[in-house]
Amino acid sequence: MTFWVVVLLVGAALSPLAWLRPSRRQSRQMELRLEARRMGLAMQLSREEWPHWLLHEPPSPCAQYHRGRRGYQDTWCYWQLEPGQWLNRWREPCEDARLLAQLQSLPADVFKVEAGPQMIALCWGEKPEPQALERIAAALLALA
Repeated sequence: MTFWVVVLLVGAALSPLAWLRPSRRQSRQMELRLEARRMGLAMQLSREEWPHWLLHEPPSPCAQYHRGRRGYQDTWCYWQLEPGQWLNRWREPCEDARLLAQLQSLPADVFKVEAGPQMIALCWGEKPEPQALERIAAALLALA
């Protein structure tokens, strides 16, 4: 009887340690973010103001991957309404063929791509998809 009481007390004392262990999803996100860092991308969690006309509400905060940009003065921002359909803030489709080809190569869970004079960034849902990070890194490099 005392054996079971001791086992119960030890189990109760050690159970909070299980809460400190990251879940599989958190471990996968950490690995993904470390791999992005090795590829030259930076990542931060950002709170975004999403357009009301998006079909699905993206998460908030959302993972924002970004890369520096030099020599460009153009600024633009596109949201993905449906996979492969990229619209600006006035709901006009992207008409630049070079830009559209890069945007359409991105995974379906990329919600937004934005470029400024100093940085290009995208908001991504980080769903497990084969070679998604490689496609993102290639698109950001091509557009930077």
